[in-house]
This record gives sequence, C-alpha cells and structure tokens, in this order.
Amino acid sequence: MSDSSAGTHSAGKPVFTASSGRLAAVPQLRTLDQQGLLTTAHVRLVAKAVGRSERTVWRWVVEARATGQVDAASRTRFTVTPEMRRLLVLWGGNASAVHRELRQRALADSQLPAVPSLTTIHRALRRDLTPGDRAGLAHGEAARRAFDVFGKRPAEHRNAAWEGDHKCVPVKVWVEDELAQPWVTWFIDCARKVIMGVAVTPHAPSRDAVLAALRMALDRSEPFGPAGGLPGLVRVDRGKEFLCTTVSSALGAFAVPVVDLPAYSPHLKGTIEALNGAVEEMLFVSMPRYVHGQRLTGGRTADPDEPALTFEAFVELLLKWVHWWNTEHQPRALGGCTPIEAWRSDPTPLRDVPSEQLAHFGLEDDGRTRTITTQGVQWRNRHYIAPWMVGQGGVRVAVRHLPHHDTSIEVFDLHGGYLGTAVLAEAASEDQIREVRKARTAKARRLRADMKAAARLRRERFKAVTTPTPPQRLGALTEAEAEAELCESAATDLRRANPDYMPHQPVPDGWARPTPPDVAGREGDTPEENA
Repeated sequence: MSDSSAGTHSAGKPVFTASSGRLAAVPQLRTLDQQGLLTTAHVRLVAKAVGRSERTVWRWVVEARATGQVDAASRTRFTVTPEMRRLLVLWGGNASAVHRELRQRALADSQLPAVPSLTTIHRALRRDLTPGDRAGLAHGEAARRAFDVFGKRPAEHRNAAWEGDHKCVPVKVWVEDELAQPWVTWFIDCARKVIMGVAVTPHAPSRDAVLAALRMALDRSEPFGPAGGLPGLVRVDRGKEFLCTTVSSALGAFAVPVVDLPAYSPHLKGTIEALNGAVEEMLFVSMPRYVHGQRLTGGRTADPDEPALTFEAFVELLLKWVHWWNTEHQPRALGGCTPIEAWRSDPTPLRDVPSEQLAHFGLEDDGRTRTITTQGVQWRNRHYIAPWMVGQGGVRVAVRHLPHHDTSIEVFDLHGGYLGTAVLAEAASEDQIREVRKARTAKARRLRADMKAAARLRRERFKAVTTPTPPQRLGALTEAEAEAELCESAATDLRRANPDYMPHQPVPDGWARPTPPDVAGREGDTPEENA
C-alpha cells in the first residue's frame, strides 16, 4: 500500500467517520497545540484521514481550546421512552396509533410535553430499538427471538450426544373408528444426523414410548443397526416423560447422563428441532388429512371427505421415511454423505449394551417378592401364568414390567436371574375389548350431546349495536309461551318429587258439574229472600 492510500480503505474511502475521526484526532491535536508543536501539516494529515476539510479540522481545534471538549456537542433529540414501549405493545407495534394516542393525551392535558411528528417517532424507533426489539413489541417473544444470534456447538464424534423429543403429527389418522393425531418420539445423533430410534403412539406419549425409542436406539442388531450403542449424554427439554424416574434410572445404570435443558429453548437442541421441521416438510405435508393444509374461503378444506390413513399405514410410511433419511438423504452438514455413511466412516469406538441387559431395559420393579402358586404369580390382583412355571410352585420370585403394559410381566428369581415371561391368565378377547370400547364411546358421546344441549340453553344472544347503548337480548318470548314453559317446568318438578303424580285432565263436556259454592239460592231468588 502506498503512502497516498494510508488511513483509507482499498476502495479509497476514509477509515474513520466524522464523529469517530474527531474523537481519535482532536485529543492528539490539542496536545500538540498546548505544546506549541501544532502545524498545518498535522491538520492536513488528519483532514485527509477522516475525509474532512482542513477548515473543519481547524474548527475542531478552536472548539477544543475554548471548551476543552473533543467531540461534537450533543443535540437534544426525541428518544423512545418506557411509556412508548408500553404503547407499542398495546397497539401491536403500530407507530401511527401510538402517535395518535400521544396527541390525544397532550390535548387532554396541557402539562404534557409537545408530541413530535410521526416522522420523528419513526426515526427514533429505528435508532433506539433493534429489529428484534421492534418485532418483539409488535408480535411477542417468538418474533423477537427470530432476530437473535445463536452459537453453534463444535463438531463432535458419533454417539457424543443425542437429542430426544416428542412431536405431535399434524395428520389425522384412523385409530379404532376415530380420527386422532399420533405422536412420534425419537432420538437423533447430533454429529452424524442418524435417527437412532423412533416410537409412535396414537395418543400423547408417556414413559413407555421413550423407553421403546431408547431401546431401539441402543440396539445395534438387525433390524435396528448398525447405528446404536451408548451415547455420551442425552439432551431433552424438560419433558416429564424423559425426566421420569424410570428413564433416568434406565440410562443412569449405563452411566449416561440426561441433560435437562431450559423450557422453551429450541435453539439448545437444534438438531432434533431441525428433524421435526424436516419430517413435516418432506413427509407429513403430502399425507391426507394434513391439518395445516391450504384452506378455502371460510376455512374449509378443498376435500372435506378426503379418506384418512389408518394408524398402521401411517406408521409404515413413517418408518420408510426414517430408513430413507438414514440411508439415502444427504444433509448439507455431512458434505455429500448419508447419515449411515458418515456413521460408518467415523472411527470413534462404540460402547455396546450387553444383550442380556438390553432384553430387560426399562423394566419397573415395585420391590416386592411373590410366590408361584397353582394359579401362577399374582400381580396387581391378577394372575399371570406361563409354561415354564410347571413344577415351580412355592418358589419366591420378583416381578418386573414395562410401564403401561399389563398383559405380560417378566419374572426373576431373588438373585436377579431371569426366569421367563408370564401372560395374563384371564385376558379378554379382542371382540370383547372392542365391544367394551364401543360402549364407553357411546356413553361419552351421549354425555357430550347432553352438555352441548345444556350449553345452548344457557347461551344468551344480544342485538348488534352501533352506539354505546345497553345490550338488548334477542329472541322475543310471548306471554303465552312463557306461561306454558313455566307450567311445563312446574309439572316436571312435581313428577320428579312424586313419580306417581298425574296432572288433572279437562272435564268432558257430558259430565254433570257441581253448583259453584258462591251461588246459594235458587234461580230467580232475590238477595233479600235468600238473606
């Protein structure tokens, strides 16, 4: 770089702005001036460096001599106040509405300061508020967070960290004659982007879904392998199913810590969040009954009678997509490799789980001992039997089970040795279970209909108004209709109090009627004769 370009960019622009150049140069010029060493050459050099004229730089020196101030005098200008921030929240970030509100307040109270112009308010908002602040005041925390800057964790090896999460699938599928949105529970390796394990439930998941996905993730044998083994840690976001005692103890037994991330912090587990977004954009959006699909006028779908997938068909499509993601998809972060290829090429040693421990992963134990009898093993007031129990009468055993699975149990001896599986002795058939569920559904629908009918009776409708007048109820009721409804209500109350009550019926026309009690004399008698 030549001497003529010193202090400037390669494009010829000054390195310093007017304000920053003044702050940098004036103290040095003032020191030279006080020592009597200031020359025109010094002023010319500073003027060229900051992109200002020599006259301007000399004026800076004169002002510094007179006031001792090295920077420009600050001008009084309008700034965003806390009250303006509150008004921006109130009006959803609308600066024009805030300006009108301030003007109305100034007109009502002469003691308030003058309101600046709308242009001045816009200039202050752009100067004093960041784009994130403006978005947050208008639309809330989620909008503000979109302008934040997040760091990226350094690249790691396979199985260094997993992330787990639940996702409510935005697709309605048939689950036993009802439409429901299933849930997906899965784990992904943060370094190689391999989906390690997945479990699907037709309802909100519990700890059994977490254990099922974890067992699939830990297992390296077919059909779950080759990815698997023990991770260094597992990150979750305060989900109660992930943090329950069963899951923590199951992973803690293998010295795998569960990292509890702060709530509402998706940026701290970006890998699983990216997977949640990818599966919706790549798979769910193309499925029938996608709840976030395009809508017609009035919110109607283009095909309201679109047939929905069965739960089994949905699970099959999801597992095919998971296989495609692991074996064919090429994420940008992997440099053209598929997740499985990146996994295989990673030389990091793996920690495998022994098969005998994996077979009983996630089982719960109430700590009690039981005895095998002629009816089997009693657990939760039910009896469980198995062929291997023959000849084992009187042996004391321990029972373990999967959460929410009561059709079978796992039986161990008191030394921890595995004896075998036992099944519920008197399990109902599938047809019986189906009929019971239908009866429960019918009762629930009847109660729901009764509650909706009662809600319609309580609903009050009022006339639309264009001026601030008291509300007027709609639905005119005549006097005769009111009396009829009250009579019917009274008769209903009497029937409830006395089921044998029968209301009086009108007297037939041919029946003889008694003389009214207020008529004592015969026809034609005068009052004096009757006295």
